[in-house]
Amino acid sequence: MSTSKALGLLGIILFSGMSAAAAQDQDSKSGEVTVNGLKIHYAIRGTGMPLILLHGGVAASEVFDPHLPALSEKRKVITVDLQAHGRTSDIDRPLRCELMADDIAALIVHLGIEQADVMGYSLGGGVALQVAIRHPKLLRKLVIISTTFKRDGWYPECLASMDQLGPALGESMKQTPLYKLYPSVNWSKLFTKLGDLLRQDYDWSQDVAAINVPTLLVFADADAIRMTHILEFFALLGGGQKDGGLDGSGRPTAQLAILPGFTHYDLLSSPALVSVVNPFLDASISELGEPKDRKIK
Repeated sequence: MSTSKALGLLGIILFSGMSAAAAQDQDSKSGEVTVNGLKIHYAIRGTGMPLILLHGGVAASEVFDPHLPALSEKRKVITVDLQAHGRTSDIDRPLRCELMADDIAALIVHLGIEQADVMGYSLGGGVALQVAIRHPKLLRKLVIISTTFKRDGWYPECLASMDQLGPALGESMKQTPLYKLYPSVNWSKLFTKLGDLLRQDYDWSQDVAAINVPTLLVFADADAIRMTHILEFFALLGGGQKDGGLDGSGRPTAQLAILPGFTHYDLLSSPALVSVVNPFLDASISELGEPKDRKIK
């Protein structure tokens, strides 16, 4: 298999806009903390209500760099490198969204934060979902970008790509800008662990239906996730059940945004992303309405 074809298999986990040109944000303050035996790298920019950003697989927190000025204008933005990614170390445990969610919860507590908004993309979206499921008291609002709540939400061709992830593909990362950007990453080991993670079957339907914080779902109109799954996701959160009404009283607490002209791989480059996320984060809880009782159909 050629390097170009191998890198194409990154599919659902690699943000194509990532490049070695991503530089350390001069307005941010970085730090490291050891939680659950893992040394986590994070950076803080701005002041106000905390917003934690969780990147997708393979890349790291720099994927959010284009949006940091707008996101941090009114809030404290905390970018985090997940286990074995970027400048965060790896430890002797598998990659699992549940375990990484516990890391994020421990980081929130370490930073002395009572509640935070959490936004995650792809793999980071799965981690964000688990933060909401496992540590709901630490969460004020949730933003999920291009993420599934069960494995078969991905298109079959994406699942086939996941099945091929392994150490050989990690070796091919030496030909990419990411290899120079994150020299401490053990790419073969990371891809081995990612392959194991992405081949795991999961269905978080019942847990998602029980999420009780305002949630915004964001997807591309040509996403790697099936549109029927996106609508099912929204329904689990109380969306798409009835007319919202002239006065909006029938609106669900959850919101859904489909950004046109993008895919899973370049969705974070959409200039419309912040224009969708900021109003949701800025709105008061009362403006978003009370969570409705939901049932799994």
